Amino acid sequence: MKILIADDQLMYRRLARAALEPAGHEISEVDNGLAAWERLEGAERPSLAMVDWMMPGLTGPEVCRKVRDRADASPPYLILVTGQGRPEDIVAGLEAGADDYVTKPFNPAELRARVQVGVRILELRTALGARVIALEEALAQVQQLQGLLPMCAWCKKIRDEKNYWQQVEQYIAGHTKAQFTHSICPQCRDTIVRPKIEAMRGKPLV
Repeated sequence: MKILIADDQLMYRRLARAALEPAGHEISEVDNGLAAWERLEGAERPSLAMVDWMMPGLTGPEVCRKVRDRADASPPYLILVTGQGRPEDIVAGLEAGADDYVTKPFNPAELRARVQVGVRILELRTALGARVIALEEALAQVQQLQGLLPMCAWCKKIRDEKNYWQQVEQYIAGHTKAQFTHSICPQCRDTIVRPKIEAMRGKPLV
C-alpha cells in the first residue's frame, strides 16, 4: 500500500519508514504540510498518510480538514502524529478529520498495528464499493426489464439494446439470474398439442 509520511523531523520519518517498509508498503516522505496536501490531492495520491501535527506550511489538522472538505469517494486514511497526549488535543485532531492518532515518541509495533487497522478499513471500503457497483448494475437491469420491450407481434422475440432479436427466455436469462424450465399449459395442450397428436394418430384422444 502507498503510505505518505509527513513530518518535518527526519528522525521520525526514518523511524516510521523502518517500521513500515519491511511489511511491503511503498513509502514516500515530505517534510511540510503544504507538500503533504499536494501529494494527497494528486492523481497518484497515497491510500494512507501519517501526518505530523506541527509542520511548516500547514499543520496536521489543517491538512486533515482540507482532505475531508474535498468531495472524494475514496479519501485516504489519515493518522495524525502528535506530541500532544491530552484528551482534548486528541479529540480536536479527530474532529479535524483524522481517522486515528499516534503520540510521539511512537512505538514501532503500535504504529504497525494502527497502520494495519487502516489497511483493513480501506480494504473493507473497497469491497463495499464493489458491492454497491454490482447492486447498481443489477438495479439498472431490473429497470430495463420494467421498461418498454420491443417484441415481435408474430414470433414474440425481443429486440435487445444491440438490435439483435432473441427468444424471450434468452433475453431474460441474459439480463437476470432467472432460469427456465419448460412445460405445457392446459390451454396449449388442448388447442395445439392434442389436435396435433390426434392428427398424427388419425383418431381422437379420449
